[in-house]
Amino acid sequence: METAIELVNLTKKFGDFTAVNNVSLKIEKGEIFGLLGPNGAGKSTTINMLLGLIPPTSGKIIVEGKDLYKNLNEIKQDIGLVMQETIVEPELTAEQNLILFAKLYHVPNNEIPEKIDSLLELAGLSNFKKAYAGTFSGGMKRRLEMVKSLIQDPKILVLDEPTTGLDIQNRTKIWELIRKINVERKVTVLMTTQYLEEANDMCNRIAIMDKGRIIALGTPTQLKHLIGKESIIEIAAERHRLEQIAGIVQKETGEKPNISGDKVSVSVSGNYVKIMKDLLDRLNENKIPIEGISMHEPTLDDVFLKLTGTSLRDTLSEETQSSRTLMMRRR
Repeated sequence: METAIELVNLTKKFGDFTAVNNVSLKIEKGEIFGLLGPNGAGKSTTINMLLGLIPPTSGKIIVEGKDLYKNLNEIKQDIGLVMQETIVEPELTAEQNLILFAKLYHVPNNEIPEKIDSLLELAGLSNFKKAYAGTFSGGMKRRLEMVKSLIQDPKILVLDEPTTGLDIQNRTKIWELIRKINVERKVTVLMTTQYLEEANDMCNRIAIMDKGRIIALGTPTQLKHLIGKESIIEIAAERHRLEQIAGIVQKETGEKPNISGDKVSVSVSGNYVKIMKDLLDRLNENKIPIEGISMHEPTLDDVFLKLTGTSLRDTLSEETQSSRTLMMRRR
């Protein structure tokens, strides 16, 4: 397959801090490619370098076969961007929002009406062409924002957490729109996301970033095979009991468990029902109370936990809580 984006030994340092550390990566044309990881992993810095907003300390970025920084203005026309925050002009209609963006991208006047009709149809907003964007629901605004980024017919679309803050119904509509953009318009999609099910269901391949490096790369199925076991058993309990539980789990299963948040997890093969029963028997014998025990097939979060020792869900939860605490202090 042809390559849409290639990162070659890409590094970005801010003083003594290395935000992106010698990353090499190829994204093929026509892919929906996911970049997964917690805040601070280097995702945003990588995206900002790809958009030409900040220069790399070293390394290269090749887009559609051209060196980004030698052809920056030309390549910017080939990349559409949807930021995490939805930005539409509420006092303009859907049509006027798209006209404004078409003018900014110097789309020829004679092409604008047809482009607008096509994009509004793609977004399922044809009936709201003359309606003011300020009257739209959050999901409708997000869909308008998505197609606004297509006004210059980009070959690559960069999505920064495209469904954050949306309910499941609107998230599903955005997923459908992304697939249409990818298949019908033959646009390569690079997306960051904090929703593990979104990455699993939407992306052809995923790169997991941590501390500025790519620590895993593959299809969702390939990544889950890194677990090497058929099932994951999780035991929830009070935090001060987790170390003791982990010791029993390791002795009983012969596998090293992980502790994350308020859970002990271990990957196992074979008769998981018997394994769970044996674990419960040992815990009862040692008079260790638990809050729950469950089993599931390996997920991307299990992969992240195996590779980093930290659950992505717990990391994101902690970041959200820290942000809320900071906001409360500011108030």
